Amino acid sequence: MHTFSRPRVDDAAAIHELVAAYDTEIIGSPDMTPEDVADELSEPGFDLDRDGWLARDETGRLTGWAWACRVGDGDLVNIEVVTRPGTDGGLQDELWRLVTARARELGNERGHDGVTVDIGVYREDQAKQSYAKGQGFEPGTSFHRMRADHTPPVEPPAPLPGLTLHTGEDEETRRAAHGVHQIGFAEHFGFVPVDYDHWYERRQAMSITDWSQLTLARIDGEPAGVLFGNNQFVSDENCGYVATLAVHPGFRGRGLGRFLLRHAFAADAARGRTGTILHVDSNNTTPALGLYESAGMRRVLAIDVWRRRL
Repeated sequence: MHTFSRPRVDDAAAIHELVAAYDTEIIGSPDMTPEDVADELSEPGFDLDRDGWLARDETGRLTGWAWACRVGDGDLVNIEVVTRPGTDGGLQDELWRLVTARARELGNERGHDGVTVDIGVYREDQAKQSYAKGQGFEPGTSFHRMRADHTPPVEPPAPLPGLTLHTGEDEETRRAAHGVHQIGFAEHFGFVPVDYDHWYERRQAMSITDWSQLTLARIDGEPAGVLFGNNQFVSDENCGYVATLAVHPGFRGRGLGRFLLRHAFAADAARGRTGTILHVDSNNTTPALGLYESAGMRRVLAIDVWRRRL
């Protein structure tokens, strides 16, 4: 018998313990930090009273955690359902029912006739993959977690002609970086355009954000590429993280993406980090996976995205 409640910010530690137990069962170690969970609960646009659920057994132990979160104002909603290993399947059924019903509501609230729902599942979790398929979800794409290991010193790349680099402490640079990100990712899986204010608010609310790790590349004065690093993997793996790497279509084919990546490697090594991590869509419309592999990165994890239209 399970009881349900809404999450609160001070539930972050208990949620982390649950998620860590699930991760360890599936991939051998925790894949989130307590700070990551706290950031999820503080996500702008995430309504604690409507978008998330906690489940507890009769002893009060947390047994389930589920949420639905809209992506911008479009019709895309991301969901997650985590149950404690060994918990009965009835809890999973109920949590999936709750999040998909909430996804429909989020679409209706924004005037959409339907909603596209995505859930990411570790490739190793064959049971959850099968469950998603049984719920009418179909394979959407796969994200590969890539890692490069650093042995100092790591030399920065040679500069490109006409190139200048700018960090993200000032609003002018951030706005230009946002513009490159929006056009650079326009054709990628699951991309939803967002305005600058929403883009900035979301990143500003995250404890892992360090605006000095945003690098905007200009070529002959024009915004051409952006790399946004953050501290997501510092506390648990002592690695830098490339959250965003985008090149404006008008500047592709000049080696700018490789330059920014190797620039990040050198910067992470100089900070004393032992590696750099990023995620790449294996079906990326640009040859990103090949770029990362040729730069010495290797795949360490795969997350498959399952999608359903409601």
